[in-house]
Amino acid sequence: MKRKPAGWSSCWLRWATPLGWAENLRPFSGAHPVVLLLAVVATTLLVVAAERIAAGRDIGTGMLPARDTAVPRLRLLSSPTAQALRGERGSLIVWLTGVGAFAYIIGVTANSTSSAGISKSLQRELAKLGSGSIVTPSGYLAFTFIFFVLAVSLFTCAQIAAARHVEADQQIEALLAQPVGRVRWLGGRLLLAAAAAAGLSLASGLLSWAGAESGGASLSLARILEAGANCLPVALLFLGIAAMAYAVAPQASAGIAYGLVTIGFLWQLFGSLFGAPKWLVELTPFAHLGLVPAEPFRAGAAAVMVGIGLVVAVVALGVFRRRDLLGA
Repeated sequence: MKRKPAGWSSCWLRWATPLGWAENLRPFSGAHPVVLLLAVVATTLLVVAAERIAAGRDIGTGMLPARDTAVPRLRLLSSPTAQALRGERGSLIVWLTGVGAFAYIIGVTANSTSSAGISKSLQRELAKLGSGSIVTPSGYLAFTFIFFVLAVSLFTCAQIAAARHVEADQQIEALLAQPVGRVRWLGGRLLLAAAAAAGLSLASGLLSWAGAESGGASLSLARILEAGANCLPVALLFLGIAAMAYAVAPQASAGIAYGLVTIGFLWQLFGSLFGAPKWLVELTPFAHLGLVPAEPFRAGAAAVMVGIGLVVAVVALGVFRRRDLLGA
């Protein structure tokens, strides 16, 4: 009897997400362009469904209309930070679910990717990013965790953007009318963003390890959790920078924060692939990460990035305390 490969029963998970469809295209090892039809069909069905829903509803309403009254719920209103958690819990759940599901799928495919027949030239190009050999499960996970670092960094920017919306909608005035100072309000939001980023990072490590185990790859849980924690230094640095942008130029803060993260990521990615001078590539914080588990964790660089993020965040609190509020 022919033995079924380890983890074979989990391969269907690749078809459950557009990210899995992209992998099943296999552009580097026997392309399957027919998979593109899935994206075309899904897009067509979603557009048709959206058009029919829009045509059948009243202006300003949706399929799930809002209720005019509701039973008062006072949970998570004990402090500005708890109130921020209450306001952002939906977003936090979506981020955690999305990152966790993607991490699990990446883990499941780690073992099969190691035998996917990737060309030697492509392996050499990807090795320039510092992830080692991508045809090993650890090298593949090290490579994919570059994108988890990006995702967690973007999450911190989203939290600052949420704070800006609270101020722009003048909800902050009702909070500051209470015995709550500006520093306490923004500081609580920064702590919440940092804690949530830590949760996302560790969840990505834990679930990618679980996926790898179910896919037949034997990897160290401690090392994969370390890979997840490796997402935090860059994310906390950009959290501090985003907070400073919000304190100095609130209306442009979202564009500044997202733009810097995107530029920093692409700078490291293309700079490494195209052989730019080392000093030029190292202008971005992404270049100072050790891509765990293929490389050792760079504790010194991580401490510097976290320290800079903390100092910038403290300065941002001082600036925010003195500036005018939006709409004031």
